[in-house]
Amino acid sequence: MEHPLDLKISRRDLLKVGAASATAMAAPQMAAAQGAGAVQPMSSTVTLRVNGATHEMAMDMRTTLLDALREHLRLTGTKKGCDHGQCGACTVMLDGRRVNACLTLAVMHDGADITTIEGLGTPASLHPLQAAFVKHDGYQCGYCTPGQICSAVGMLDEVSRGIPSHVSADLAERPLLSAEEIRERMSGNICRCGAYANIVDAIAEVAGGKA
Repeated sequence: MEHPLDLKISRRDLLKVGAASATAMAAPQMAAAQGAGAVQPMSSTVTLRVNGATHEMAMDMRTTLLDALREHLRLTGTKKGCDHGQCGACTVMLDGRRVNACLTLAVMHDGADITTIEGLGTPASLHPLQAAFVKHDGYQCGYCTPGQICSAVGMLDEVSRGIPSHVSADLAERPLLSAEEIRERMSGNICRCGAYANIVDAIAEVAGGKA
């Protein structure tokens, strides 16, 4: 019979045993620390006027405006694309200005007036931009189209108010809605189908100009 001191153990086995012992000792302490320091989600009641209707909703304060529209109100026309404010698929009109709904929290806009693609027109009575997108085939797969159209609505309003862009030739004059201006002002909206030429044509027709 071997003496206990004569037992042989490899260096690898020794490391395994040591690691297992350390983990077993640390796990209860880590669990207790996490439980004590855990922050419970905070909810808030938010009132939004969306497409002319007022909605009062209780939600996690971290809920984005995009998720409030899609998950709470089931207005799924507004799309979740990159969720980082880079593709523009989530563009809506917020108090008359176009915004990326994925980049702002719903609680920041209590009482705000919001227009989504569902509020611009109906199948029986299309918004002029919706009709133009159909006419010029500016939608193709259609995923980016709600954001494109809402962005175009905001863009045309900016032009009507004389707000210049980076390519405006004269900052003191009302911008001319050329193809270059449209492309610059719509550059925050990405179309993976590459229907940019058709989108420019649709917007130019509604604007009454030749791009």
